[in-house]
Amino acid sequence: MKPEYHINRFVSTGSPLSSVTGTVTRVSAVVGGEADLPCDSRPPQRNDSLLLVVWYRDDNPVYSYDTRVEGPTAHWTDDAFAKRTLWQSSPNSALRVRDVQSRDRATYRCRVDFQVSPTRNYLVALDVIELPSKPVIFDEFGKEISGIAGPYNEGGDFKLICSVNGGNPTPRVQWHQGDTILSTLGAGDLQPSGLTRSLTLVVRNATRVHQSSVYTCTADNTLLASPQKVTVRVNLYLRPLTVEILSREQPLSVGRKTELLCRSTGARPPAIITWWLNGKQLNSITKHRELDDGNETQSLLQWIPFKEHNGQVLTCRAEHSKFNQSTIESKLPLNIYYVPVATIHLGAKMNPNDIEEGDDVYFGCDVDANPPAYKVIWEHNGILLQHNPAGGVILTGNTNLALRNVSRHQAGKYSCTASNVEGDGKSPPLHMQVVYKPICRKREIRMIGAALQEPSSVVCEVDAFPPPDTFEWTLNNSAGSIKVDPLRFTIEAYEGRSVLSYTPVSDVDYGTLSCRATNLAGQQTSPCIYTLLPATRPDPPSNCTVYNLTDDSLDLICLAGYEGGLHSVYIAEVWANEGLVVNASNAVATWNLRRLGAKRQLKLVIYAANARGRSEHITFTVETAPRLSPRTEAQEAWEVNWAIGGVLGAALTVAIILCLALIATRIRHRSRDYEVTMPSSKNQKTTLPKRSSPHGPDERNPDLIPLSKGILDCQPEPPLYAAVAAAPKNSNSAHSLPRTQSPSTPTSPHAQYTDSQSDSGRSVVNGTMRSHREVVTTRTPLLAAHQESCV
Repeated sequence: MKPEYHINRFVSTGSPLSSVTGTVTRVSAVVGGEADLPCDSRPPQRNDSLLLVVWYRDDNPVYSYDTRVEGPTAHWTDDAFAKRTLWQSSPNSALRVRDVQSRDRATYRCRVDFQVSPTRNYLVALDVIELPSKPVIFDEFGKEISGIAGPYNEGGDFKLICSVNGGNPTPRVQWHQGDTILSTLGAGDLQPSGLTRSLTLVVRNATRVHQSSVYTCTADNTLLASPQKVTVRVNLYLRPLTVEILSREQPLSVGRKTELLCRSTGARPPAIITWWLNGKQLNSITKHRELDDGNETQSLLQWIPFKEHNGQVLTCRAEHSKFNQSTIESKLPLNIYYVPVATIHLGAKMNPNDIEEGDDVYFGCDVDANPPAYKVIWEHNGILLQHNPAGGVILTGNTNLALRNVSRHQAGKYSCTASNVEGDGKSPPLHMQVVYKPICRKREIRMIGAALQEPSSVVCEVDAFPPPDTFEWTLNNSAGSIKVDPLRFTIEAYEGRSVLSYTPVSDVDYGTLSCRATNLAGQQTSPCIYTLLPATRPDPPSNCTVYNLTDDSLDLICLAGYEGGLHSVYIAEVWANEGLVVNASNAVATWNLRRLGAKRQLKLVIYAANARGRSEHITFTVETAPRLSPRTEAQEAWEVNWAIGGVLGAALTVAIILCLALIATRIRHRSRDYEVTMPSSKNQKTTLPKRSSPHGPDERNPDLIPLSKGILDCQPEPPLYAAVAAAPKNSNSAHSLPRTQSPSTPTSPHAQYTDSQSDSGRSVVNGTMRSHREVVTTRTPLLAAHQESCV
């Protein structure tokens, strides 16, 4: 509640706001902020003081401060400013209004009353600023954009609309890119009615520069507060900039897997890379990588080239699905290496079916190769042909072959082989046939035996191309030349054979048979001759040779004689004293005779036989080699066991020697003990009294060498050095070594010394006993260990 005296005072002395003149102080404040309304309350005179301060709004008091009242009641505030106002007297007196509201906009009067001086009035206009709302950005289709705008196509246009609501005074709207102001909508610019102000940013022909560019829309109507702003980042679809085939290593090889790499840059999102060859797409592997100026796309083509790809163009194509005309290409002409492909052919005017002996034949070899072939070779039936003009073989330019005056022997398969760095390419063979007259397959004159009234078969075989179609037989004898009736022989044209069945009736029917064949080339020039003789017994073999003679076998070969015109069999018989050993027959005069026995005198009988009988025989003797005694399994086992036993024996001997050397070394290392020798005269017998020992006779044997403690568990204890030194050197009776107890050496049940000689330790020569040189090893106080020795 307002104090009464304030009201009375205000009524009696107040003046309306309209009657107050003077300068109006303007104060601006933002809604929700603070405002200090200045009012000078300093007394104008030294002897004066402040009494009362009253603030008016539209002639209505809203706040007062009375210095005459102590405590909080000195301040009064209207309900509209409850808890929002506070008087400040220093450093400058003013009324602070907190949480300023839009309704606080008005002109305020401050009245100051003094004790002596007249009242003063001040006018303060409070301008309350209402900030605009935060801008909202929309695209050209009215869709709100938050953070990212787009994506838009490179080369296209896009719009950004910034919308701001509210604000008093009217806000200013601006588009910024960095520190650059792109467009402004001022407070005085007229817009359609309403509280919303909009500012449109238009970007035409967007380029790569606009990718990821940041645009900011601001709205402000005072300097007291930061502008309201919102930011968007532009995203663009970018066309591919470059495409390049990186792997350009040439040439490539047919059938060899190769890898080609193509790279495209600049596209956003990544470009689509495809490989094309002869209008067909190839499969590839694609990977992407982000770059600062756009994406990089790499495509790996794993590909096996073929011969037909040589000379074609391989294309790497990069394109973007968002653009209709964004395809760019990189081309690679292919250089494919391949093995030569050779093709052989006859000369242009040559008929392959009409090549006769004596003609000249020409061949050509067509070679398709990359790189070109550096050599071409020719082969006949797999045999390399050399340039030989004298022999009728002429090679010109590697790809041409000429055969001068060909013969039937040059018929067969011809091929050419071309070579380059990729390998050798051989042509399919070309079979050349040479037309020639029939000739005898066997040149020699054959003798055929034929018995009277018995049919015989005579075979005539010829070689010819083409095969013969007719045969002619003629018999020449003392009566003249007679042609044989064709009904008496058969013709096998394809095999080049004719078989004559001939039966001699009388002696006149014997003579010479001749056979001639005819083909397209003509009649056979030299007939095949057969001498027809009466069948007789064969001639015996001759010139026999024995080889590979062993203790049980031999090989024999002889020269066959005349077979009597009939088929003959050759027989070899091997005889020993006890009878026939081996009987072997063969169609030829060659034998392999086995199981003859060792070191035997053998008689060999050789002869031939046919249907007319057997020939005379030839005889000679041979002796087989003696048989070596074979080693039995027992002997072999004994030899093996002997060898193993020898090795083990040698190893055992080495082990024993090493053990003895080790023992001797240990004894030598313990030779620091003193030794006392008790010699005996030659004619005196020195004995030591025998002492019983629980260890039996071994301790009484002076020839035993006691081992160290590491060898024997029971070790004898030697006597003290003083007792041994005090003993007399010569004596006619037995002497005993007195036993004393060393104070430093404890008595041991094994510390007994027996020096007596057993019966086995003495030797008598001529009734005289031989004395032994006795060596006794003792332990001194200076040595902690002791050493045993023998007598």
